[in-house]
Amino acid sequence: MAILETVGHWVINLISATGYAGIFLAMAIESCLIPLPSEVTMPFAGALAASGELNLILVSLAGAFGNLVGSWGAYFIGVKFPESAIIRFLERWGKFILITPHEYEKAKSWLAKYGSLVSFFSRLLPGIRTVISLPCGVAKINFTKFSILTFLGSLIWSFLLAFIGYKLGENWVSIKQYFHKLDLVIIIGIFAAIGIYVYMHLKKK
Repeated sequence: MAILETVGHWVINLISATGYAGIFLAMAIESCLIPLPSEVTMPFAGALAASGELNLILVSLAGAFGNLVGSWGAYFIGVKFPESAIIRFLERWGKFILITPHEYEKAKSWLAKYGSLVSFFSRLLPGIRTVISLPCGVAKINFTKFSILTFLGSLIWSFLLAFIGYKLGENWVSIKQYFHKLDLVIIIGIFAAIGIYVYMHLKKK
């Protein structure tokens, strides 16, 4: 927990000092196999947007582009290195970057089940979003499709978190202890909205 607090303060100081560039960098790091919590980055950036220091749309775009560029790094690691070497690395060092071989295998099974679409919806799922680009690279899925789907999923995630921070303003820190629960609430909300849309569409027909 102390490590998470330290990381959180580093992210806040980075964004305070560099603005959009800091948001881009923090989100790129998160997507390149290093679990820097977007649940700190984006709500804080949203709170700065509420104060007038930043713009909410630009904050969301900076987060999405950061995620995309970081995902490219993980993708090309998957392309370049044999899977056996990746698994050995995770077995030895995964605990330091909070990515276990089990999480890699889980992401790989999602990819096998849902194909390239996993690049989109995995961006809304805690844990999976950090590691999914690696098996996508190993599987050598179409790079253009991977990039488009990754960007769209990342944009939704970045905007939702930033919007929460925007609405809470300076009180965004009050949700810090609920970050992982916040993931779940957002995911449920997204699927509920999709369900309502499909239901209303079918009802009209």
